[in-house]
Amino acid sequence: MKRSIPRQGSLAVPDIPNPFVHELKLSFLDKLQVVLMSLTIAPIRLLLIIILLLFTWLFAAIAIAFRSKEDLKKPLSGWRLLLRPVVLFFCRAVFFVGGIHRVIQRGKQATPKEAPILLLAPHSSFLDVLPALCLGLNSVVAKKSSSEIFLFGTLTMFSQPVLVDRADPNSRANTINEIQTRSHSGGQWPQIIIFPEGTCSNRTCLISFKQGAFFPGVPVQPVCVKFPNKLDTVTWTWEGPGALTQLWLTLCQFYTRMEIEYLPVYTPSEDEKKDARLFADNVRAVMAEALNCPVTDHTYDDCRLMSKAEKLRLPAEAGLIEFEKLHSKLGIKYDQVQELLVKFKEMKQTEGSKKKKVAVITYEDFCNYLHLPPSEALQQVFDLYDRDGSGTIDFREYIIGLSLVSSPANDDSSIELAFQLFDSDKKGYVTQDDLNKLLSGAFNIQQEHVEIIFSELDTHCTGEITLDEFKTYAQKKPELASIFKTYRDLKANRENAEESSTNGHVNDDDLACGLPSITKIRTQARLQRLHFENSFDCFDAINVLPLSI
Repeated sequence: MKRSIPRQGSLAVPDIPNPFVHELKLSFLDKLQVVLMSLTIAPIRLLLIIILLLFTWLFAAIAIAFRSKEDLKKPLSGWRLLLRPVVLFFCRAVFFVGGIHRVIQRGKQATPKEAPILLLAPHSSFLDVLPALCLGLNSVVAKKSSSEIFLFGTLTMFSQPVLVDRADPNSRANTINEIQTRSHSGGQWPQIIIFPEGTCSNRTCLISFKQGAFFPGVPVQPVCVKFPNKLDTVTWTWEGPGALTQLWLTLCQFYTRMEIEYLPVYTPSEDEKKDARLFADNVRAVMAEALNCPVTDHTYDDCRLMSKAEKLRLPAEAGLIEFEKLHSKLGIKYDQVQELLVKFKEMKQTEGSKKKKVAVITYEDFCNYLHLPPSEALQQVFDLYDRDGSGTIDFREYIIGLSLVSSPANDDSSIELAFQLFDSDKKGYVTQDDLNKLLSGAFNIQQEHVEIIFSELDTHCTGEITLDEFKTYAQKKPELASIFKTYRDLKANRENAEESSTNGHVNDDDLACGLPSITKIRTQARLQRLHFENSFDCFDAINVLPLSI
């Protein structure tokens, strides 16, 4: 039977705005404990961990030594497999001396035949390796570079991992093929442990699951990981304390609690076997219900955009847009989003922008970037972008606005109509006087701004703007197309109102509707935005694009 989950609102803001930030607040007693433990117990714990890791590395190195290329393609067997309990003992001892004395386990782990793949979530800490140990140190999916790290690389190779080489363009396909091969081995290979989120979050929600674990279409066992501690010293994500800080703070705790809950094996339906995205979303829904937490469509790509935003000296949260959702609904690609982020930053560098390092565009920024003064048409377009009515546009709203508002108005026919507004004499080109006549009359724009716009349009410096040059500029600043279209509609409304007034059909209040007030503009913008969202609700129900593993 087909399983389904309630679809989230079309392009609604997620329940958890930023799952990649962790704020750690230490009370006075917490700080006192850290000081005392740092002077006494923590150094001893660290020394014992190092000694135990060396023993672990020794036995793991012996177990995987002197294997041929053919042996690497087969599961460990014979005397090598006998060393597994020894390696597991020393690994568990590492965490015991580190303060994790007991791991509470609920439910029962499935056998490799029952569920070839184990899915662990949420992924939030360097301590997530401990659940892998509790599960028997089965195969993990890891970056190829991790196998080259001293000591830890040997332990990784001992688990017989599925290695991902991001430098290899065929790595994704090879990884999926390897997972499929092992999944259908009939239990010969160890179970594969996968953290389907693909990156660490703060455990306040489950972010989007990658599809690699679901392409084989085999039964999986969801495993929920919990750290029910009063002070969270284990969460390690993109914004917050670093790994070494969290490690030391964890060593300074008297003990650290950890729980693992094995959920029932999830057997995919025929529809889910054909649709890895559906399979992944349904499994995530089951795990979210068990964890009592919401789900969002954030992915590792959002983390990459956060890093990009920081390089542009924007707040990191500017890059949090739920890329996967926007990709599936709007068809926008990651490279396009990166380019738009640079453009978003440029809007904050315009003259008159007082706060540079902010994650929103004000109406003033919007006007300055387009070299246009405030006007009814500009206000209406701005309000269409401003989805939450806050008076500002964040990067997510900007992308959605470009896709739903400006891009549809930026087709060839719309651009040609806009060009005709300037080329009223049908000369086939636009002069600076033509540009000045319309912009100054319609938008009350100053002469110096007209000159700036004309110089940007006249790329060949001929003193005349051709239709091709106009189209090129419209592609560079697609916001203008919707503004000119709005102006044309407002102008038509005014002319119709004046004509009706002449015929005695309307009063002065109706005539005023030709150029609506800001309140009416915003009301109209909200209605248009609802129309766009309803259109994409229908689109969402039938269109889901495949994403990366």
